[in-house]
Amino acid sequence: MTRRALLCLFGLLATVSAVFLPAAASSAAAVSATISATHSTTVPAAPAVADGNPVILVGTGGLTWSDVDEKATPALWSLLRDGSTAALSVRSVFTNTCPVDGWLSLSAGNRAAAAGPGKGGDRSTTDPCPPVPVVDSGVVPGWNGYVKSATDKKFDSTLGTLGETLASNKQCIQAVGPGAGVGAAYRSGAVPRYAPYDPAELTGLLSACRVTLVDVGSLRDPADLPKGETAPAGAGSRTQQAEAIDKRIGQVLAAAPSGSDVVVASLSDAGASERLRLVAAKGPHYGPGTLTSKSTRQPGLVQAADLTVTMLNAAAVPVPTGLGGATLTRGSADANSGTAAADRLRGLIDFDEASHEVHSLVPPFFNAVVYTQIAIYLFAALVWRRDFGSTELRLRMLRITRRVAIVAATVPAATFLANLVPWWRFPVPMLAITASVGVFVAIISAIAFLGPWGRRLTGPLAAVSLATLLVLGGDIMLGGRLQISSLMGLQPVVGGRFYGMGNVTFALFATSAILLCIAVSSYFVKRGQPRRAAVATVLIGLAAVVVDGYPGWGADGGGPPALLPGIAYLVLAILGITMTWKRGALIAGVTVGLFLLVGFLDSLRATENQSHLGRFFDSLFTGGAWDIVSRKLEQNISILFGNYRLALLVPIALVFVIYILARPTSWGSRALERSYEACPTLRPGLIALLVMLTIGFAINDSGVAIPANGAIIAVPLIIAVSVRVLEDEARSLSRTRASRRG
Repeated sequence: MTRRALLCLFGLLATVSAVFLPAAASSAAAVSATISATHSTTVPAAPAVADGNPVILVGTGGLTWSDVDEKATPALWSLLRDGSTAALSVRSVFTNTCPVDGWLSLSAGNRAAAAGPGKGGDRSTTDPCPPVPVVDSGVVPGWNGYVKSATDKKFDSTLGTLGETLASNKQCIQAVGPGAGVGAAYRSGAVPRYAPYDPAELTGLLSACRVTLVDVGSLRDPADLPKGETAPAGAGSRTQQAEAIDKRIGQVLAAAPSGSDVVVASLSDAGASERLRLVAAKGPHYGPGTLTSKSTRQPGLVQAADLTVTMLNAAAVPVPTGLGGATLTRGSADANSGTAAADRLRGLIDFDEASHEVHSLVPPFFNAVVYTQIAIYLFAALVWRRDFGSTELRLRMLRITRRVAIVAATVPAATFLANLVPWWRFPVPMLAITASVGVFVAIISAIAFLGPWGRRLTGPLAAVSLATLLVLGGDIMLGGRLQISSLMGLQPVVGGRFYGMGNVTFALFATSAILLCIAVSSYFVKRGQPRRAAVATVLIGLAAVVVDGYPGWGADGGGPPALLPGIAYLVLAILGITMTWKRGALIAGVTVGLFLLVGFLDSLRATENQSHLGRFFDSLFTGGAWDIVSRKLEQNISILFGNYRLALLVPIALVFVIYILARPTSWGSRALERSYEACPTLRPGLIALLVMLTIGFAINDSGVAIPANGAIIAVPLIIAVSVRVLEDEARSLSRTRASRRG
């Protein structure tokens, strides 16, 4: 009975991980575009000071910083040397961004794309890109179709926002070239000021309006084109196309009026592959240095939606609410020298290469995690049998199982620390990142095993949980650079979120916090000090909530409402206070009240400094709150009932595990009775953990990833504690038998 119960409990949690984690790696990319509409990437900006300087946006596509060379692309190199630069996330609606998508997104200030041939207007990476329409009789052909596509995709995108906002504030916008016509169109699709690209006419055109958009053509990589799409006639190789585009950029720079700001942006991908692209700005407001945006909070990494806000701010017109970006500003400056430019170029290429390489490694990584943990579960099931071999053999196998489980639990923290090493620069990135993760796994495991705590029942659990908390929490507090392009962190090419606690990071962080509470509280309870145990739990839990929810750090709206009830339940259980419906309602009320308080305080900050918490609070009074809530609900439903139907096992498994833990007389609880006796707060701690994971699953977009990733740490460490109890029992039995024989 006991063995079967334990197998069922671990098996259910294993199912949560094994069923969903491979799907999570793919579905996260699918829903992340919608996430950006309600998360921290939406930061309206305050109007800039009107100084009358014209601003020129030179739009291209397909270029990355790897294409820039001092001799082959002198115009781009001059922008790198003399201007402000950054890597640019261009993700729009679909996985890869076509040239027309980039211009439509610029027009809307949010994600937008031309419809594809798939169901519901979807487009895959194998579908050819729709052509960029050429303005005809002052109107963009097919504009109504683009508007319908934007409406159907529900990204809160209003095409024509850029042109319409400028016109309504008595500022004209000039479009030069087909893509520029799309970007400059009014909401009706009209483009009053349009001209084809002609180098001889540039000087007059660039001084006609406060804002000018210029399309210098897009690079389409012959080696990366989707099936069914052919390279433009006479386009040449990738290198030849880059040189031709650079020549046109040089023509624009030469014709630009004195005192104007010129922004060059690669708005789209070069083919089927999604990558970070380039953006550079040069002029009175942009000297040599790094571009930054408050929408990403990552120096040297910005997103396409920032360009629309930047154009509006440059024209000193009010920025409409709800746009997806913030103003591009010059951040850190460097000396005007070729050496500084080369160093900055290396950093920009690092952004692109790391994000590109890690994106393809995420699915195999999660598969490896799943298979490894399943192996641990099966091995634990084998050695759980009392009749497994001799006592000495069973002891050896139990010890191996415990150590392997603890090592497995160190992997999440190690994946973040791995980014301290530039693994993407090595010839075989997969081997390099595996080695880097392995080094930090060894370091954290050594800390867990070799300290005096390594000999205690919950010592390794506390060490691994604390290490994970410090790594993830410290990284978030310091800007989150380690989680950018990490195996379990944020993916810039997906563009769903650029800072703070995403769902995966929250799951790992919050799970570690509760496991640490279990270890620390058990230490005090076993010594007859329940009040100290409760105080320690409150301090650990509140510290985790602050790091997760503070707008300047985690900026996580869905995290604190999930973590606080779990911590509250554990504190009450430690103090021997029975949970009732009234107390549960009080906890829920306090949680909601704190969430609203944080949102209110955030809403008092300057608009450009607010996170999505403050904007959600504002939406409660200005309208739009229900749209945010319903969108989150739709995302979870689409995951549960969409392509990954086995994800339905996640809520089923959660309900069942909570049931067997919540009933003291259930056979599931009796299965862990010996561990509960040795670790007195383990059972209420597991209930608290499952409460947190369940609430997190229910209230977060793509929340089904939260219990799946929480299990990556929780299950191995629970196994380690349970197996350690069995080790002690087997060792005691061995000594008893030896004394009898003696």
